[in-house]
Amino acid sequence: MQIKFYVKKSFGIKLLILMLCLISSAVSLSCWTFSSNKSPEPPSNTEAVKLPVLMYHLVLKNPGVKNKFIVSCSTFEEDLKYIADNGYTTIFVKDLIDYTEGKTDLPPKPILLTFDDGAYNNYLYAFPIAQKYSAKFVFSPIAKEAEKYSSIKDENPTYAHATWKHIAEMSSSGLVEVQNHTYNMHSSGKSRVGCTKRSGESLAEYQKKLTEDIAKAQELIKENTGIEPSAMFYPFGAKSKDTEPIIKSLGFKASFMCESKLNYITRNPECLFGLHRFLRPPGVPSKKFFSSFEK
Repeated sequence: MQIKFYVKKSFGIKLLILMLCLISSAVSLSCWTFSSNKSPEPPSNTEAVKLPVLMYHLVLKNPGVKNKFIVSCSTFEEDLKYIADNGYTTIFVKDLIDYTEGKTDLPPKPILLTFDDGAYNNYLYAFPIAQKYSAKFVFSPIAKEAEKYSSIKDENPTYAHATWKHIAEMSSSGLVEVQNHTYNMHSSGKSRVGCTKRSGESLAEYQKKLTEDIAKAQELIKENTGIEPSAMFYPFGAKSKDTEPIIKSLGFKASFMCESKLNYITRNPECLFGLHRFLRPPGVPSKKFFSSFEK
């Protein structure tokens, strides 16, 4: 979900509220593929590790309007306190990859926290809270927006995106892992939704488009952080049947969707493709939210 507001002072907060309401409706396809809360049955392998993955977008001090993609700073902090108090350990995608490759074990109650799109408020508000609790999270910016905001001076927490300097700072902290969310395929137009294949587009054309876009994001992230992403976070969770083979051919070892389901991690590397995530809604106490997947 990409949110950009260009609010003139003469319109003030009224226009901001109107735009937020419109965005809330327009991006209701954020979980484009699925929206079920029913978790899949765990594999027969008794060594499978249960993994909840949480999905955040915007974190604001005082959201002011109700939008399912915006949580308050107090809600995010409440989540981290709940995680700390209830025996969870925040991990990175790298930990999952290492586990499937037999290089390490996972903690008893692993949990993955993910932030999509690369909003500046993630750096401004969520990052300091994560530092307070020594909590790890995955940050997946829209690379084109990071590039854009790195060249302009605009740090409005409502709509601005984190710059490469912000992203590099978070990455170097050891608490933030940067992953790929495409360079410029975060769109929901009629011709293409996210990483889906266009109607009438040949496989060769699609592969070229997807590869060039993702490779550009990879290059920018590595250039600015020194880290090469290993996982693909699909915008809107949208992909086609040909997407995953292309992603794998590019060297990615995991991919993430938007289904609200638990994951069961085994030693099989294939289990890391198409991982599910719970969208963190606003206004729901942490205990109630976590109980939805702790049963």
